[in-house]
Amino acid sequence: MKSVGLIIFVFALALVGCDSRQKVSISPAEEVITYSGRIDHSAMDKVDLYWPGSSVRVDFEGDSLFAWLHDEKGANYFNIIIDNDSVRTLRLDSVSRRYLLAAGLPAGTHSVELFKRTEWDKGKTTFQGFELSGSQIAVSKSQPRSRKMEFYGNSITAGYGVDDTSGQDRPDSIYTNHYASYASLVARHFEADFHSICKSGIGIMISWFPMIMPEMYDRLIPEDTASRWDFAQYKPEVVVVNLMQNDSWLIERPEYEQFKARFGKSKPTDEEIALAYRTFIQSIREKYPMAQIVCLLGNMDITQEGSSWPEYVKQAITGLEDNQIYSHVVPYKKTAGHPNRAEQMALAKSLISFIEENIKW
Repeated sequence: MKSVGLIIFVFALALVGCDSRQKVSISPAEEVITYSGRIDHSAMDKVDLYWPGSSVRVDFEGDSLFAWLHDEKGANYFNIIIDNDSVRTLRLDSVSRRYLLAAGLPAGTHSVELFKRTEWDKGKTTFQGFELSGSQIAVSKSQPRSRKMEFYGNSITAGYGVDDTSGQDRPDSIYTNHYASYASLVARHFEADFHSICKSGIGIMISWFPMIMPEMYDRLIPEDTASRWDFAQYKPEVVVVNLMQNDSWLIERPEYEQFKARFGKSKPTDEEIALAYRTFIQSIREKYPMAQIVCLLGNMDITQEGSSWPEYVKQAITGLEDNQIYSHVVPYKKTAGHPNRAEQMALAKSLISFIEENIKW
């Protein structure tokens, strides 16, 4: 995919002037729109997007496209992908308004996809429909992707800091870009639809905040303890779990509040670590009896030489006696901070090779 660089633009209704040409409104409920990700469709006149990698796409004939959007905090960024080629970046504000996504397109059929780069802690984004302008407008439904994947992960999967070229791992949401994460890269390589259930700082036993992945993985709305995702809606052939990086740090911090809340005064034993991992993988297996599950580790220091964590994972899945569950360890990247674009690409290439060599789908 060719990139035209990081172009941040926000075109509101007031900026685009008067346009007397034919306009066609497309409501969120219309079948011509293709959605990807765990998205809340409970209302007819809007949909809510929370998870990174959630996307909204439409194919159409016309020379321009607008979207009506409302962002809860004004902190989310989206990629605008035009004709599967050029990628531009849109930052939303917290006012419900019309944004220009594409303009001056040549005659013919075009596709525009809105792809959520940022994590759910930046607030939800509400999509309220598209608006087209131009002559002889027609729309069509994109062909669904035949393959399906799902990823469970932490900041590595989220793409935290991937666009921070300073190497400082700055927390501003502009530097998080799930589109450049290994998860998104792998899914695009296999031309697969995918869901990403991830959060920076999360673990299986302990996180940098009160919630852990076993408490979050089955939610539609991440912060709603009563919310539940209907796993019957989406059945991936391949599930990738890349967790435990945060656990590996936090079990060594008995002074930390979440350590005390989860473990009391003593860190978990080797057996308890393996059991916690096994129990989570069993939960995934119960949701997806036919899926092939890749237990991935890497590429931060959880896989550095001498680490015990790859062995914990191997012990956990050996105890499951399931030949459709695999482990794959990606070597430590040997640099500080979160993976940059090159390191995300290296992680993606390693996982792609593993899947091509071991999984038939």
